[in-house]
Amino acid sequence: MTAPLSPTEFAMDRPVAHFDDDARTAFAAAYPNQVTTFSHGLGEHPLLTLEALATLGEALPDSSVEYNRSDLPVGTLPDEAPKNGLTIGDTIRTIAANQSWCVLKNIEQMPAYDALLRDLLGELREVVQPRTGEMLTLQGFVFVSSPNSVTPYHFDPEHNILLQLQGSKTMHAFPAGDLRFASQEQHERYHTGSHRGLPWDESFAGQEYVADLPPGRAVLMPVMAPHFVRVGPNPSISLSITWRSEWSYRESEAHAFNSLLRRIGLSPAMPPRWPDSSAAKAYAWRAARKAGLVR
Repeated sequence: MTAPLSPTEFAMDRPVAHFDDDARTAFAAAYPNQVTTFSHGLGEHPLLTLEALATLGEALPDSSVEYNRSDLPVGTLPDEAPKNGLTIGDTIRTIAANQSWCVLKNIEQMPAYDALLRDLLGELREVVQPRTGEMLTLQGFVFVSSPNSVTPYHFDPEHNILLQLQGSKTMHAFPAGDLRFASQEQHERYHTGSHRGLPWDESFAGQEYVADLPPGRAVLMPVMAPHFVRVGPNPSISLSITWRSEWSYRESEAHAFNSLLRRIGLSPAMPPRWPDSSAAKAYAWRAARKAGLVR
């Protein structure tokens, strides 16, 4: 886990390198609950070339690397995705032709990538902190995908900005907290240890925010917003920069506590979205864990 950003680490007069005024204005208008797109200036960063990422993938522990075939239906669940029979290095180096998808997780384990992550998130700190508090658990993920790949329907617990670097993607994002697209029970299962994959229903199509992401565009994804992704006709590289907040942790813990209530026959209410939080349920879950009643 990386340390939170400190006020002294990123001074307010620090030159902005990667997000210009228009980008930060768009981000500020949407954060934390709305999907929006804006520009970024990361460009062809030397840490994010195909060869640099292949080397990174080979250096990361196995637990920080996930890859499989990418020609998948939108509703494919994680344990259903077939392997591609290659190493992670070969998968990345031959991504143009091998019909694969991979993610390099927690790239902040490597000092150079940690510095890049902190640099990018530091530029947005003055917007984030007054709304959702201190930026906690900073993490970075790199996605490398073959042409026409699909990342199946799922949700994520972090505040997330996806920066498109090479190739193009189309993000299909559904409203966070809307029970039509992810049930309360699915939230509870995820926050008590299940995978983040969600069942897809064709009736969902047409009700989402569609974000087209050529190189140089980024998208803000709210916490737990269901989404799926389609890659364009060329190989794709994307960088996801994420963080947690006390509010996002409280939402997770409230869902987990709801699962406990449901097990004893109750029908708990859905936790509210930001700016409200289910503090009582969150603290009750923390107390239950501390007492060893749940894991």
